[in-house]
Amino acid sequence: MSLGVRRAGAGQGAAAAVQLLVTLSFLPSVVEVQVTGVLDDCLCDVDSIDNFNTFKIFPKIKKLQERDYFRYYKVNLKRPCPFWAEDGHCSIKDCHVEPCPESKIPVGIKAGSSNKYLKVANNTRELEDCEQASKLGAINSTLSNQSREAFIDWARYDDSQDHFCELDGESFYTWLEGLCLEKRVFYKLISGLHASINLHLCANYLLEETWGKPTWGPNMKEFKRRFDPVETKGEGPRRLKNLYFLYLIELRALSKVAPYFERSIVDLYTGNVKEDADTKTLLLNIFQDTKSFPMHFDEKSMFAGDKKGAKSLKEEFRLHFKNISRIMDCVGCDKCRLWGKLQTQGLGTALKILFSEKEIQKLPENSPSKGFQLTRQEIVALLNAFGRLSTSIKELQNFKVLLQHSRDTSIVWWERGTFR
Repeated sequence: MSLGVRRAGAGQGAAAAVQLLVTLSFLPSVVEVQVTGVLDDCLCDVDSIDNFNTFKIFPKIKKLQERDYFRYYKVNLKRPCPFWAEDGHCSIKDCHVEPCPESKIPVGIKAGSSNKYLKVANNTRELEDCEQASKLGAINSTLSNQSREAFIDWARYDDSQDHFCELDGESFYTWLEGLCLEKRVFYKLISGLHASINLHLCANYLLEETWGKPTWGPNMKEFKRRFDPVETKGEGPRRLKNLYFLYLIELRALSKVAPYFERSIVDLYTGNVKEDADTKTLLLNIFQDTKSFPMHFDEKSMFAGDKKGAKSLKEEFRLHFKNISRIMDCVGCDKCRLWGKLQTQGLGTALKILFSEKEIQKLPENSPSKGFQLTRQEIVALLNAFGRLSTSIKELQNFKVLLQHSRDTSIVWWERGTFR
């Protein structure tokens, strides 16, 4: 917008100053989202994660997600919401999920391998049993009174408006810091998952649809609404820090589970021998990168109390996540429901790995493990969930570039429009 301001000369100082104020009021709004420094509950800083993800993890994890073994995920999107009557579904056709025809599924994934051990890895019965288990009923039937009250408090905080809460952020975080490490971790993981989902919504937003041709792209206004510290009353940067915290947790799990996949007995079987070998090589390369990261989260600080209390807290932690996976059945958008289920199972698998360090250390080299075991469904969820987080952090970097470009453009326009 040009306001036709003349060059400021002698005797025009006051008028120019008034005009300058008017001009500034029309400048595009610039978002200030500063996410820097050391993360809470660990010794890692944001810049180190950004560099590590950009130059080591992101390019490789994207290639891995394109491999057949990681492209197919079995999921039930028709399961009814167990908590309330839910009859609303997204009417946008782009939100629908097109089922994969059975004829396109690689034979090794569809039928399993002739090797008994690989059949176990490809079996999805465990997931189906898990989703149908009676102990995964209503939340109130699985949580203690104290945990139920905490969950209700969190839900009230989370649901106070349609995207994020508008409650007093400081009082909530004061309450959060008063919890034990394990419960703080739980809430930060859920917040990080929420932030990841919202970043994807902002980065791939339906900008317009003309003549049936949708235009998707980054939406700066939506990004500001969800993450700008002014509009979110200081919550935006905290949400993004929780995204980094979630990334660290899953990164740590990948580094810990590497020995499971390094064994010669483990194949990522699809039926295509060459591609399967290449896929495993790429996966092991990613594991090597994860082990080289110098500032991992120390999971040993969790559940470090007395054995009885630690076991009870660990079980409660596990049930929390199983209930959250049930909440995903209440999401209206099919694509959001699909990714919600996958990311939740991926995070649950990461926690399973972190809680199974001793079992992983005892894995036999040339025979199936009777202790620690991963199904193909868990493997696919784990790597795709981490890939999603890696993409979220990359998208955040893209928004930072767009914000800087917007800021620079505003400055150039002001100079040329006001003092030309």
